[in-house]
Order: sequence, then structure tokens, then C-alpha cells
Amino acid sequence: MAPYESDGSRDVEETDVPHSRRRKAARYAVPAAVVGVAAATIGLVPALADSGDPDLPKITAQQLVQKIAESDVEQLSGTVRINTDLGLPDLGGLESGLTSGAAGDGSGSSADPSAKLTELASGTHTLRVAADGPDRQKVSVIESAAEYSLIHNGEDVWGYDSKSDAVYHETADTAAQDGARHGRQGLGQTPATPKDFAEQALKAVDDTTSVTVDGTAQVAGRDAYKLVVKPQHASGTTVGVISVAVDAKTGLPLKFTLTPASGGAAVLDVGFTRISFAKPAADTFDFTPPKGAKITEGKDAGGAKGEDGKTREHSGDVPQGFGPGAGLLGGGGADGAKVLGKGWNSIATYDTGQKGGIPSSSAGGDLGGFLGSFGDKVSGTFGKGTVFSTRLINALITDDGKVYVGAVTKDALVKAADAAH
Repeated sequence: MAPYESDGSRDVEETDVPHSRRRKAARYAVPAAVVGVAAATIGLVPALADSGDPDLPKITAQQLVQKIAESDVEQLSGTVRINTDLGLPDLGGLESGLTSGAAGDGSGSSADPSAKLTELASGTHTLRVAADGPDRQKVSVIESAAEYSLIHNGEDVWGYDSKSDAVYHETADTAAQDGARHGRQGLGQTPATPKDFAEQALKAVDDTTSVTVDGTAQVAGRDAYKLVVKPQHASGTTVGVISVAVDAKTGLPLKFTLTPASGGAAVLDVGFTRISFAKPAADTFDFTPPKGAKITEGKDAGGAKGEDGKTREHSGDVPQGFGPGAGLLGGGGADGAKVLGKGWNSIATYDTGQKGGIPSSSAGGDLGGFLGSFGDKVSGTFGKGTVFSTRLINALITDDGKVYVGAVTKDALVKAADAAH
């Protein structure tokens, strides 16, 4: 089998992670339950990595999933490239305005992670990432002549947008509580690394899933096994095939690729182009708001003070920061959301409380009419509604204010709405 493609980078430090170091790294490992599920659903037939390059010892799919679950990498730094092709229409910049307005706190702060990191849902982006244990992580989105950074350092979570010189601050406890409240891990819900996406994919493994090892790969100069996850007997899902390149030494996912059931180019391709397992410099996670920067405080942020010594007002919501969740595999969601179905056919549903379907107006004019032009009108025993489709995630908004969303087909959403009526 041909190895995964990389960007050809070999700027890699080959520092190994000792197997004897078994620190508490729950937030960096696949939940233990995944191992049990995988053991039951992968089957007893070994899927051996007997082809490809490099030449690595044979391993079964069950052993490779176990290796991911036991990975204890706590220190790393590197560069991640994300390419997302959901087939979204070009809104001519309107999408950034809609996202900013949907930040949740009404502040419109360009440093609010809940708005900023959703930009990763389209196009190609380069990220620099670093981690030093459970209390220090940093993700920086590199843009043209600008940079956005999300930093967790001890008790503080900071978001900084260099383009607008805006700062967002929140306590780590509040961010963690928000993640727990929404059933998410880490500081939030926007995936940023192959590990984040791999965790979400493995959570969906059930008896309708084929999990195999399909050769080997080289990613960012590291030897890796290729784990292939494929839904079977799940006709309603839009997920086709998921490939995960797993570091042969550490068990850390290095590359994640998702191809939709409809075929064509990958919907999501996330991979390290450079990685080091050396301890990042301590000042990597230092952050002091620049003088004159506009600071927005998140809910219950403890009243942190800016350069002028004054306590900032709370903005009333929490950011969507690190870790897996909402993103492209359907985790997370609005408060009070319920999940219909299971596995690959899971559909999240919640009631917006707004009758009439899509909002009919906004500061920019007839938002409902504009967005409605991108959707398909549908009807059923539930009534009428509009389905918005991408190559992976589809959503149905009914005229009575209910939302159904998942990595499933339009027909599956309509059937779910009918059944719930």
C-alpha cells in the first residue's frame, strides 16, 4: 500500500517517549471504554499490517486501538495542517460575520474562541500546537500577516487575535465545567489535532463498524500504522472511510483523513507536518495582554484585570477551545440537545424555541430568505422545514423551531423528525 502523503517535511526531533512514564493523562487518551467496544466489534480476525512502507512489526487492529488508548504523550510541539472541504457555498465573507454574531455572548469579540475556531470548518489552515501536561496547551492559527492564539496556562485560558488586537480571557475551571456540561473533554469542543478527530471517530465504533490495519505510513518523518475505520450496514450515514496514521512508538494519531460516502476528495484531512516530543520551552505558554488591547471576560472568569488595573465585565458565555467535540463529527451541541439513534446514524436534536423556522431578518436584511436559498424545502408528518446539506454534516430546521443535525443523509433527518413528531 502506498504511504500517506505528507508535505515532505523532515524537520523532526526523534525524541522517544519512555514506556515507563505512565502519568495521569486521561484527557490525552481515548477513553478506556473504547478499548472494550473495539474488542467486541473489531472481531477476532487479525488485520495485519503486512504491506506498505516503512517495514514495521505486524499488529492487529485491536492492538493498535489499544495502543492509541494507552498513549501517554503529554509533551509535544509541532505544526498541523488542516484541509476541510465540506462543499459549503462561498458566502463572500458573510460567514465570518454570521459566526461572529453567533459567538454566544453577543460581544462580537474577534478573540472569542467559540467564533474564531469555527473558521477551521472550511479551507486550508496551518496551526502550531504545543502541550506540556494537562495544564499547559497552546494552539495558534497562522494567517496572512496575522495570528490567532488560544493558550491554556494553569488557571487561565486566553484567546488573542493579533489582527484586531483583541483578547479573550476565561478561567480554566469555567471552561472545563462548560465542557463537562456539554459532554466534552478538555477545555472546549473544537478539534484541532489528528488525536482530537481520532478520539471522536473511535467513540462511534460499534457493531456496524469495520476496523482494520491497512499497511504503514510515514507522517512528519515518523513511522506509523494506518488504522482504517469504515461504517458497515449503516446506510443512513454520510461517513465513508476514516484513515488514521498512528505513531508506531508513541501511539499518538499523526494524521486523520475522512472521505464521505459519496466519494471524491476527502472532507477532512488533518495531519502533522512537523512534530517533536521534546518538552516545550516554559515561555511558550506565557501570555500578557498587550497594552491597549480590548479584553473581553468570559463568564465567571474571576474578574481578571487588564493593563489599566480595572476588572473587566463578564461577557456571559464560554469559549469553545481545545479538545474534541462539536466540530465535524457531531459531538457537543446546544444545551438540552437529545441524541436519536446510535453509532454512525446518531442525530442530535433540540428545540430552539423559535417558531417560523429560519430567522427572517437580521441587521444585514432578510437573513432567512438568504439562507433559505441554500437549503432544500422538505415536509413530512412533522410539518415543513429546510435541510442544509454539506458533504458530511446535514441539518434540518423545522418551521416549528426544532433542529435535527448529524453526519446522516437528508432522508434520515426527515425520518427522524417524523418519528419524533
